[in-house]
Amino acid sequence: MFKPLLIAALLSAAALPVAAETLTVTFTKAQPKGAIMVALYKGEDTYNGGKPVKAETVTVTGDTATVTFEVEPGQYGIKAFHDLNGNGKMDFNPFGMPTEPFAFSNNAVGRMGPAKWPDAAFDVSGPTVQNIAF
Repeated sequence: MFKPLLIAALLSAAALPVAAETLTVTFTKAQPKGAIMVALYKGEDTYNGGKPVKAETVTVTGDTATVTFEVEPGQYGIKAFHDLNGNGKMDFNPFGMPTEPFAFSNNAVGRMGPAKWPDAAFDVSGPTVQNIAF
């Protein structure tokens, strides 16, 4: 009788959801128009070409904008761009260079493409804040 109860207790404990943590992202030095398109990636593989775990559009009315995510603990990266003209996509010039501001977590800098994972990655293991400047 003891063994089935122990097994049931262990299985129910394994099924408990992971506690959510709060990730607050504040964008600074933004132009007071349009919207910031934010994509949150969990892990290197999704950051390098997978689907974001969360995505938000944040309306910009001043020089700062904030978005909050509830996420599982783990390692994350953020890619964002400021959609100044409100067309819902990042615009490029004829040479393929972005014409709208973009940014990455940790204020990592992209060179000839998005910032690399080691530069943009950050851990969430409790309430976490990312301040990102455009």
